[in-house]
Amino acid sequence: MGVMSDLPKPVAVEPSDGTAIYDARALVTNGVKALITLDGQIYTLRITRAGKLILTK
Repeated sequence: MGVMSDLPKPVAVEPSDGTAIYDARALVTNGVKALITLDGQIYTLRITRAGKLILTK
C-alpha cells in the first residue's frame, strides 16, 4: 500500500463543521475501485458505470 503522503487532498472543506470533501474519482485512481481500511477491516469502494458509489465490506 502507498504511504500517507500519497493520499488525495480534499477538494474543499465544509466551513460549518470542518468536514473534508473528496472527489471520489481521486480516491478510485484506477477508475474501478479503492480499498479503504477502518479498525483493521478492509472495505471496497467502487464507482459503477452509472456513476454510483458502492461501499462493501
